[in-house]
Order: sequence, then structure tokens, then C-alpha cells
Amino acid sequence: MRIILNIIWLVFGGLWLALLYVLAGIICFVLIITIPFGIASFRIALYALWPFGSTTVDRPTSGTFTLVGNVIWLLVAGIWIAIGHVVTAFAQAITIIGIPLAIANLKMIPISLMPLGKRIVPVDEAGNYRYGYAPDPYQGAQRYPR
Repeated sequence: MRIILNIIWLVFGGLWLALLYVLAGIICFVLIITIPFGIASFRIALYALWPFGSTTVDRPTSGTFTLVGNVIWLLVAGIWIAIGHVVTAFAQAITIIGIPLAIANLKMIPISLMPLGKRIVPVDEAGNYRYGYAPDPYQGAQRYPR
């Protein structure tokens, strides 16, 4: 089901949304001082391509600079991007097929508001990250330092 929803999402807006996030990332890289925001924009662009089956979790190692960066992002771009996601979600929710797409659009609001200090992971592994365990293919689950 995730594959079908991801294909429908890609055709009905996901590709354009991802391209806009890539464009924002390129602009952030050109401005040099905003490179961390560009990296976050590229991360969101990948999430915008295939949102079904993925979720966001907080990175426990985030610090003060992440908080300051998120506040700057929120004031400069985050609010406007979130408003765009809400408007698009309302437009998609008009049809029955569009309701899951609208939910996916609403699911992207938290990461569009504060993208720094977030990690995009498969839904199946999200519990490991939320409880401080990260899967390591070589040593099993490792606990993050707190």
C-alpha cells in the first residue's frame, strides 16, 4: 500500500514539492552562511518524494546551535512553508483519494517548521530512535549518549 500511495503522492504534487525544497537548498548553499539550512532542505526534499513509510524523529545530540537555527528558520521561512502545506492539504482533502495525501502533507509540517536536529527514518525503525537506540549493522543497537 505504501508503494501505491507514494506513487500517487509523487504524481499529484510530491515531485513539485521536492523540486521546490531542492531549489531552496541550492539557494541556501549559494548564500554560504545558510548551508545548514540547505542540508535540511535537501533532507526534506527526499522526505517529500516518498513520505509514506517514513517518519521524523529528534536527534538526541542536538544542541543550542540547533535551537537557534530552528528559531531563525521558523521566523524566515518555516511559517510560510507550513501555511503552504496546510493550504495544499485542504485542497487535497476535497477528494477521497486525496485524504491520505492531505494527511501526508500535514505530517510534513513539523519538519518544515523546525528542520534542524531531525532525522528521517523508516516507520519500522522509529521506535528504536525515539527510545535512544540506533540500529548499527555491525554491533547491534547502540545507545546514544545523552
